[in-house]
Amino acid sequence: MENIKQIKFQNKKKPTAQFDILKLENLFKRKDLDHSIEEFHKVNFFAIILIENGTGYHTIDFTEYKCSKGTILTIRKDQIHKFFRSDSINGSLFLFTDEFLVSYLEKSENLRVIQLFNDLLSSPKLQLYPNDFLEIQQIKQRIESEFFEKNDSYSMHIIRSELHILTTKLLRIKLNHQNLDLERKYLKEFIEFQNLVESNVHIYTKVKEYANKLGVSTKTLNTITKEIVNKSAKEFIDDIAVRQIKRLLINTELSIKEIAYKSGFEETTNFYKYFKRHTKSTPEQFRLAY
Repeated sequence: MENIKQIKFQNKKKPTAQFDILKLENLFKRKDLDHSIEEFHKVNFFAIILIENGTGYHTIDFTEYKCSKGTILTIRKDQIHKFFRSDSINGSLFLFTDEFLVSYLEKSENLRVIQLFNDLLSSPKLQLYPNDFLEIQQIKQRIESEFFEKNDSYSMHIIRSELHILTTKLLRIKLNHQNLDLERKYLKEFIEFQNLVESNVHIYTKVKEYANKLGVSTKTLNTITKEIVNKSAKEFIDDIAVRQIKRLLINTELSIKEIAYKSGFEETTNFYKYFKRHTKSTPEQFRLAY
Protein backbone atom coordinates (compact mmCIF):
# COMPACT_ATOMS: atom_id res chain seq x y z
CA MET A 1 0.00 0.00 0.00
CA GLU A 2 1.40 3.41 -0.94
CA ASN A 3 1.69 5.96 1.86
CA ILE A 4 2.55 8.91 -0.29
CA LYS A 5 -0.30 11.23 -1.05
CA GLN A 6 -0.95 11.67 -4.75
CA ILE A 7 -2.00 15.29 -5.23
CA LYS A 8 -4.15 16.04 -8.24
CA PHE A 9 -4.59 19.53 -9.56
CA GLN A 10 -7.61 21.25 -8.06
CA ASN A 11 -8.62 24.89 -8.04
CA LYS A 12 -11.56 25.01 -5.62
CA LYS A 13 -12.50 28.61 -6.40
CA LYS A 14 -12.27 28.10 -10.18
CA PRO A 15 -12.98 24.39 -10.80
CA THR A 16 -12.58 24.60 -14.58
CA ALA A 17 -9.22 26.39 -14.40
CA GLN A 18 -5.98 24.52 -15.05
CA PHE A 19 -3.95 27.22 -13.30
CA ASP A 20 -3.75 28.57 -9.76
CA ILE A 21 -1.57 30.96 -7.80
CA LEU A 22 -1.24 30.81 -4.01
CA LYS A 23 0.54 32.79 -1.34
CA LEU A 24 2.94 30.55 0.59
CA GLU A 25 2.05 32.22 3.87
CA ASN A 26 -1.64 31.46 3.23
CA LEU A 27 -0.87 27.85 2.27
CA PHE A 28 0.94 27.33 5.58
CA LYS A 29 -2.20 28.48 7.46
CA ARG A 30 -4.75 26.37 5.59
CA LYS A 31 -6.72 23.80 7.57
CA ASP A 32 -8.83 22.38 4.71
CA LEU A 33 -6.12 20.35 2.95
CA ASP A 34 -6.52 16.57 2.75
CA HIS A 35 -2.78 16.04 3.15
CA SER A 36 0.13 17.38 5.17
CA ILE A 37 2.35 19.67 3.13
CA GLU A 38 5.17 18.80 5.53
CA GLU A 39 5.10 15.16 4.43
CA PHE A 40 6.34 13.91 1.07
CA HIS A 41 3.63 14.13 -1.58
CA LYS A 42 3.61 13.60 -5.32
CA VAL A 43 2.03 16.18 -7.64
CA ASN A 44 0.49 15.52 -11.05
CA PHE A 45 1.11 19.08 -12.20
CA PHE A 46 3.94 21.61 -12.50
CA ALA A 47 4.83 24.08 -9.75
CA ILE A 48 7.03 27.16 -9.52
CA ILE A 49 7.82 28.54 -6.07
CA LEU A 50 9.02 32.16 -5.78
CA ILE A 51 10.44 33.23 -2.41
CA GLU A 52 9.90 36.96 -1.94
CA ASN A 53 11.01 37.40 1.67
CA GLY A 54 12.43 35.39 4.56
CA THR A 55 14.38 32.16 4.72
CA GLY A 56 13.47 28.49 4.94
CA TYR A 57 13.87 25.07 3.35
CA HIS A 58 12.16 22.88 0.79
CA THR A 59 12.82 19.25 -0.12
CA ILE A 60 12.48 17.99 -3.69
CA ASP A 61 12.91 14.24 -4.06
CA PHE A 62 15.76 13.58 -1.63
CA THR A 63 17.55 16.92 -1.65
CA GLU A 64 16.94 19.75 0.80
CA TYR A 65 17.27 23.27 -0.61
CA LYS A 66 17.79 26.42 1.45
CA CYS A 67 15.53 29.25 0.30
CA SER A 68 15.78 33.00 0.69
CA LYS A 69 14.59 36.13 -1.08
CA GLY A 70 14.89 35.59 -4.84
CA THR A 71 14.92 31.77 -4.71
CA ILE A 72 13.00 30.00 -7.47
CA LEU A 73 12.18 26.31 -7.12
CA THR A 74 10.78 24.31 -10.04
CA ILE A 75 8.89 21.06 -9.42
CA ARG A 76 7.94 18.86 -12.34
CA LYS A 77 4.93 16.66 -12.74
CA ASP A 78 5.23 13.35 -10.80
CA GLN A 79 8.02 14.59 -8.53
CA ILE A 80 7.77 14.23 -4.77
CA HIS A 81 8.44 17.15 -2.47
CA LYS A 82 7.59 18.59 0.93
CA PHE A 83 7.40 22.01 2.55
CA PHE A 84 8.96 23.20 5.80
CA ARG A 85 6.69 25.62 7.60
CA SER A 86 8.29 28.99 8.27
CA ASP A 87 6.70 32.09 9.78
CA SER A 88 9.34 34.26 8.15
CA ILE A 89 8.75 33.19 4.53
CA ASN A 90 6.59 35.09 2.07
CA GLY A 91 6.25 33.98 -1.51
CA SER A 92 4.08 32.77 -4.34
CA LEU A 93 3.28 29.34 -5.68
CA PHE A 94 2.31 28.96 -9.35
CA LEU A 95 0.48 25.70 -10.13
CA PHE A 96 -0.52 24.55 -13.60
CA THR A 97 -1.24 21.40 -15.56
CA ASP A 98 0.65 20.37 -18.67
CA GLU A 99 -2.60 20.89 -20.58
CA PHE A 100 -2.74 24.54 -19.51
CA LEU A 101 0.58 25.57 -21.00
CA VAL A 102 2.45 22.83 -22.78
CA SER A 103 -0.34 21.58 -25.04
CA TYR A 104 -0.68 25.08 -26.50
CA LEU A 105 2.94 25.33 -27.54
CA GLU A 106 4.64 24.11 -30.68
CA LYS A 107 6.74 20.97 -30.22
CA SER A 108 10.10 22.77 -30.21
CA GLU A 109 8.88 25.41 -27.74
CA ASN A 110 7.29 22.72 -25.60
CA LEU A 111 10.64 20.93 -25.37
CA ARG A 112 12.39 24.10 -24.25
CA VAL A 113 9.85 24.95 -21.54
CA ILE A 114 9.85 21.43 -20.09
CA GLN A 115 13.62 21.63 -19.68
CA LEU A 116 13.13 24.35 -17.07
CA PHE A 117 11.72 21.55 -14.86
CA ASN A 118 14.18 18.81 -15.85
CA ASP A 119 16.11 18.19 -12.63
CA LEU A 120 18.38 15.70 -14.41
CA LEU A 121 19.81 18.49 -16.55
CA SER A 122 20.06 21.20 -13.92
CA SER A 123 19.25 22.02 -10.30
CA PRO A 124 15.58 22.75 -9.48
CA LYS A 125 16.84 25.71 -7.43
CA LEU A 126 17.63 29.02 -9.08
CA GLN A 127 18.79 32.08 -7.15
CA LEU A 128 17.80 35.30 -8.92
CA TYR A 129 19.94 38.41 -9.08
CA PRO A 130 18.13 41.60 -7.92
CA ASN A 131 17.32 42.84 -11.44
CA ASP A 132 16.00 39.41 -12.48
CA PHE A 133 14.00 39.17 -9.26
CA LEU A 134 12.33 42.52 -9.99
CA GLU A 135 11.45 41.42 -13.53
CA ILE A 136 9.93 38.13 -12.32
CA GLN A 137 7.95 39.97 -9.65
CA GLN A 138 6.48 42.25 -12.30
CA ILE A 139 5.28 39.24 -14.30
CA LYS A 140 3.81 37.75 -11.12
CA GLN A 141 1.93 40.98 -10.40
CA ARG A 142 0.44 41.02 -13.90
CA ILE A 143 -0.70 37.41 -13.48
CA GLU A 144 -2.23 38.23 -10.08
CA SER A 145 -4.06 41.22 -11.55
CA GLU A 146 -5.65 39.06 -14.26
CA PHE A 147 -6.40 36.18 -11.90
CA PHE A 148 -7.81 38.06 -8.90
CA GLU A 149 -8.99 41.44 -10.21
CA LYS A 150 -9.91 41.49 -13.91
CA ASN A 151 -10.97 37.84 -14.12
CA ASP A 152 -12.91 38.11 -17.39
CA SER A 153 -13.18 35.89 -20.46
CA TYR A 154 -9.74 37.01 -21.63
CA SER A 155 -7.88 36.52 -18.36
CA MET A 156 -6.88 32.85 -18.68
CA HIS A 157 -5.57 33.45 -22.20
CA ILE A 158 -3.49 36.36 -20.93
CA ILE A 159 -2.30 34.35 -17.91
CA ARG A 160 -1.22 31.51 -20.23
CA SER A 161 0.82 33.99 -22.27
CA GLU A 162 2.32 35.56 -19.14
CA LEU A 163 3.18 32.09 -17.77
CA HIS A 164 4.90 31.27 -21.05
CA ILE A 165 6.92 34.48 -20.69
CA LEU A 166 7.70 33.61 -17.06
CA THR A 167 8.94 30.08 -17.84
CA THR A 168 10.93 31.29 -20.84
CA LYS A 169 12.62 34.07 -18.86
CA LEU A 170 13.41 31.67 -16.02
CA LEU A 171 14.87 29.22 -18.50
CA ARG A 172 17.06 31.95 -19.99
CA ILE A 173 18.26 32.97 -16.53
CA LYS A 174 18.96 29.34 -15.63
CA LEU A 175 20.89 28.78 -18.85
CA ASN A 176 23.05 31.81 -18.10
CA HIS A 177 23.55 31.03 -14.39
CA GLN A 178 24.23 27.32 -14.80
CA ASN A 179 26.02 27.48 -18.14
CA LEU A 180 23.54 25.22 -19.92
CA ASP A 181 22.95 25.01 -23.65
CA LEU A 182 19.63 23.66 -24.89
CA GLU A 183 20.79 23.84 -28.50
CA ARG A 184 23.61 21.40 -27.95
CA LYS A 185 23.96 18.23 -29.91
CA TYR A 186 22.14 15.09 -28.70
CA LEU A 187 19.75 16.89 -26.30
CA LYS A 188 16.63 15.69 -28.11
CA GLU A 189 17.98 12.12 -28.18
CA PHE A 190 18.93 12.31 -24.50
CA ILE A 191 15.42 13.39 -23.46
CA GLU A 192 13.93 10.53 -25.48
CA PHE A 193 16.31 8.14 -23.67
CA GLN A 194 15.49 9.73 -20.29
CA ASN A 195 11.74 9.28 -20.80
CA LEU A 196 12.25 5.68 -21.89
CA VAL A 197 14.39 4.83 -18.84
CA GLU A 198 12.04 6.52 -16.36
CA SER A 199 9.12 4.48 -17.72
CA ASN A 200 10.90 1.12 -18.09
CA VAL A 201 13.83 0.92 -15.67
CA HIS A 202 12.06 -1.75 -13.59
CA ILE A 203 11.90 -3.91 -16.74
CA TYR A 204 15.05 -3.10 -18.71
CA THR A 205 18.44 -2.49 -17.09
CA LYS A 206 20.91 -3.10 -19.92
CA VAL A 207 22.23 -0.37 -22.19
CA LYS A 208 21.81 -2.62 -25.22
CA GLU A 209 18.07 -3.01 -24.54
CA TYR A 210 17.55 0.76 -24.63
CA ALA A 211 19.86 1.19 -27.61
CA ASN A 212 17.77 -1.34 -29.55
CA LYS A 213 14.54 0.45 -28.63
CA LEU A 214 15.99 3.78 -29.74
CA GLY A 215 17.51 2.32 -32.90
CA VAL A 216 21.07 3.35 -32.06
CA SER A 217 24.26 1.55 -31.08
CA THR A 218 25.40 1.26 -27.47
CA LYS A 219 28.39 3.40 -28.41
CA THR A 220 26.11 6.16 -29.65
CA LEU A 221 23.97 5.95 -26.52
CA ASN A 222 27.08 6.33 -24.35
CA THR A 223 28.16 9.29 -26.46
CA ILE A 224 24.74 10.91 -25.92
CA THR A 225 24.80 10.58 -22.12
CA LYS A 226 28.45 11.60 -21.86
CA GLU A 227 27.71 14.74 -23.88
CA ILE A 228 24.65 15.80 -21.88
CA VAL A 229 25.19 14.63 -18.28
CA ASN A 230 28.81 13.46 -18.35
CA LYS A 231 27.86 9.90 -17.39
CA SER A 232 27.89 6.59 -19.18
CA ALA A 233 24.53 5.22 -20.28
CA LYS A 234 24.76 2.52 -17.60
CA GLU A 235 25.51 5.09 -14.88
CA PHE A 236 22.49 7.08 -16.00
CA ILE A 237 20.21 4.02 -15.96
CA ASP A 238 21.46 3.15 -12.46
CA ASP A 239 20.79 6.71 -11.24
CA ILE A 240 17.16 6.49 -12.37
CA ALA A 241 16.76 2.98 -10.92
CA VAL A 242 18.14 3.99 -7.50
CA ARG A 243 15.94 7.10 -7.42
CA GLN A 244 12.84 5.02 -8.06
CA ILE A 245 13.87 2.47 -5.41
CA LYS A 246 14.31 5.31 -2.89
CA ARG A 247 10.81 6.53 -3.67
CA LEU A 248 9.39 3.08 -3.02
CA LEU A 249 11.32 2.75 0.25
CA ILE A 250 10.13 6.09 1.57
CA ASN A 251 6.64 6.28 0.16
CA THR A 252 5.26 2.75 0.52
CA GLU A 253 4.81 0.09 3.16
CA LEU A 254 6.00 -2.60 0.78
CA SER A 255 8.49 -5.08 2.24
CA ILE A 256 12.08 -5.03 1.00
CA LYS A 257 11.39 -8.25 -0.87
CA GLU A 258 8.35 -6.72 -2.59
CA ILE A 259 10.33 -3.60 -3.52
CA ALA A 260 13.12 -5.75 -4.91
CA TYR A 261 10.64 -7.63 -7.10
CA LYS A 262 8.87 -4.42 -8.15
CA SER A 263 12.27 -2.98 -9.10
CA GLY A 264 13.10 -5.91 -11.37
CA PHE A 265 15.23 -8.05 -9.04
CA GLU A 266 14.43 -11.74 -8.77
CA GLU A 267 16.84 -12.25 -5.87
CA THR A 268 16.63 -10.02 -2.79
CA THR A 269 20.34 -10.51 -2.09
CA ASN A 270 21.19 -8.99 -5.47
CA PHE A 271 18.87 -6.08 -4.70
CA TYR A 272 20.70 -5.47 -1.39
CA LYS A 273 24.09 -5.51 -3.08
CA TYR A 274 22.93 -3.19 -5.86
CA PHE A 275 21.36 -0.63 -3.52
CA LYS A 276 24.28 -0.61 -1.09
CA ARG A 277 26.80 -0.25 -3.92
CA HIS A 278 25.06 2.89 -5.12
CA THR A 279 24.01 4.47 -1.82
CA LYS A 280 26.47 3.12 0.81
CA SER A 281 23.49 2.08 2.95
CA THR A 282 21.12 -0.87 3.15
CA PRO A 283 17.47 -0.42 2.12
CA GLU A 284 16.42 -0.61 5.79
CA GLN A 285 18.96 2.04 6.82
CA PHE A 286 17.79 4.36 4.08
CA ARG A 287 14.11 3.85 4.95
CA LEU A 288 14.81 4.47 8.64
CA ALA A 289 16.78 7.64 7.92
CA TYR A 290 13.74 9.17 6.21
